[in-house]
Amino acid sequence: MVKKIADAFLWPGTKVCLYLGVNPEDDMGLIRSMFNMLFYLTLSLIVVWIVL
Repeated sequence: MVKKIADAFLWPGTKVCLYLGVNPEDDMGLIRSMFNMLFYLTLSLIVVWIVL
């Protein structure tokens, strides 16, 4: 159950890494984490701008 939730949150970074031909598990997932942070930062800023 916990693995499925984690996979759902890590899905955007995993898809970008696979598209770029990078193994998402390389570098302890730091590249995937960077893409996830960019995705969720953009998403959260859009939500904040809509609410405010």
